[in-house]
Amino acid sequence: MSRDPIPARRPVAGPADVPVLVVTADDDLLAALLPLAAAADVAPTIARDPLTALRSWSVAPVVLVGADLAEEMVRLVPEPRARCFVVIGERAPHELFRTALRLGAEQVVELPGSEAWLVELLADLTERQPGRARVIGVIGGSGGAGATTFACALGQWAARSGDAVVIDCDPQGPGLDRMLGVERRDGFRWDALCQTTGRLSARALREALPRSGALGVLSWYVDGRVASLQAFAAREALSAARRGHAVVVVDLPRSPDALVDELAARCDLLLVVTVASVVGVAGAARMGARFAGHPDVAVVLRGEALAPEDVRRAARLPVLVQMRDQRGLAEAVDLGLGPLRSARGPLARAAAQVLGEPGGPGADAQVVV
Repeated sequence: MSRDPIPARRPVAGPADVPVLVVTADDDLLAALLPLAAAADVAPTIARDPLTALRSWSVAPVVLVGADLAEEMVRLVPEPRARCFVVIGERAPHELFRTALRLGAEQVVELPGSEAWLVELLADLTERQPGRARVIGVIGGSGGAGATTFACALGQWAARSGDAVVIDCDPQGPGLDRMLGVERRDGFRWDALCQTTGRLSARALREALPRSGALGVLSWYVDGRVASLQAFAAREALSAARRGHAVVVVDLPRSPDALVDELAARCDLLLVVTVASVVGVAGAARMGARFAGHPDVAVVLRGEALAPEDVRRAARLPVLVQMRDQRGLAEAVDLGLGPLRSARGPLARAAAQVLGEPGGPGADAQVVV
């Protein structure tokens, strides 16, 4: 066993729940609305009378007013507000539209017919929160560069301080669950997600994935039940992961594919992992040209045979960090510990630097400005 395990730190809260205001005393309507809010990962404030509703009326990002209290709200609300909707659990009578107009509501929402639309509305609010996850894409500049290993190391380091997830977008790769020692743990893999339809709840994804502590892993079954990544499943998984975690790491295949390019574009930071060799730098340069439109692409350089400045000029990409090879890496993975067997060493320091912790352990990696 390692003498220097990765120390746990005080958890950092993930994206905050959006305080949507629901104004109704109708228990049947509440029973219909609350599951929709849960599907969008929103914890609403519930006001069962108009006076209670006034406390949050002006600050809530969205107000859902039940048809049972809409007329009373008209008499109490001092002025109309944006993103106010009147909700009813049946077909709306004509007089309710007149009430909604006087309330200043944008529209009348009829359930269950508008359930999907309402979930999208609420989930969109969560997506816009400033505390949403940082998404980091990792791709190899050339074969054998260690991109998958580095993606796993990033996920392990991020999980020290909050919920993190690594997403395996390469069905032909070694499998992130195997790299991280969770291949025998129960949980969803891509084959299950590719059979789902509709919006994926962040909470449902977080709870369904195989986990190692605070780190969730979305990967493939070893028997290769799914031959390719499906666009709708990948988009939903990335969206749900972003809403439900503090850090999302996406392991991208090098193969030229429109979906891979789209997922890379959705990443806040795209890391090209490459070795310090002529072949490695040439591969990084090709990746740089492929993702020339991305706002934040950088190189993670493995090895010290070339100077970072030379790599930067040749690849036309900034070198974010340079690191030496990790000793005992294969043994750590074989033991089910993942690449970060301890909090020291090149991988740990490089991961800390990428995640904005310049005081990371050890002295085996350096930030390159």
